Amino acid sequence: MRFAAPAAALAAVFAITASVGQSADHVTDPRAAALVAEGRAALAAGDSDRAVDAFEAALTIDPAATGILLDLANAARSNGLQGKAIGYYREALVREPDNLAAISGEGAAMVEKGAVEKARRNLARLQTICGENCAETRALAAAIAKGPQPRVLTAEAVMPDAVVTQQN
Repeated sequence: MRFAAPAAALAAVFAITASVGQSADHVTDPRAAALVAEGRAALAAGDSDRAVDAFEAALTIDPAATGILLDLANAARSNGLQGKAIGYYREALVREPDNLAAISGEGAAMVEKGAVEKARRNLARLQTICGENCAETRALAAAIAKGPQPRVLTAEAVMPDAVVTQQN
């Protein structure tokens, strides 16, 4: 009986340590880690298509790694696919609801897409979780201050309708 309280405290410490050590953000397979490194290098070099291929292969090898989803989201954003990026961020948030990088990245992608009010909700959530001086909070606040990306018009979008006339 006299050991019940210390045993319970020790069990709690081990449980917390074990859960931190098994974070879903950690890439456990060395093959996946190599592919992630390859993808990040490709993304840094501006080759986002090759980066996406590497990240998707890494996710196939280690599907529990939330960090790979965040890398895929960043690659999608660099390709101008903000909707796809938001999907990856949301999948990461299903796994880890308080993942600061996912909340911030989703908010930035929303701003780029023009959904500034939704991004402000993410900013408020970040401010609640980690405060004003958190790197993720500052990054999202800067993205909101910058505003949405200008929309690019294609030639097809501004082409006049064809008019058929009869010649005499």
